[in-house]
Amino acid sequence: MSYVREILREVSYAFKSLDKHTPEVAEAFKSLLEATLTEGKLTLREKELVLIGISVALRCEPCTVMHIKKALEAGAKPEEIAEVIALTVLMGGGPVVTSSAKAFKALEELTKK
Repeated sequence: MSYVREILREVSYAFKSLDKHTPEVAEAFKSLLEATLTEGKLTLREKELVLIGISVALRCEPCTVMHIKKALEAGAKPEEIAEVIALTVLMGGGPVVTSSAKAFKALEELTKK
């Protein structure tokens, strides 16, 4: 199984489990997602680029994979995503260099021709 596919499977399981065990929490989180991930002053593409930076900085591997995938779907170019990852390394220093490896791995896998 590919790296990205495995991460996406884990994320799906997490959301299904949250919904099964605490449906009120799952519903509140879904509402927050819908409220924040709609077009506003920032486009969805811009929002996903910001979320990539935050995900890499927080070292949230599943978040990083999800937001790289969603950024590509929203029209972001691989070069833009790579630049966001580099900016995150600048701000986060050495600890973020290691989490950036997973981000670049996901980007490369999601943009294979």
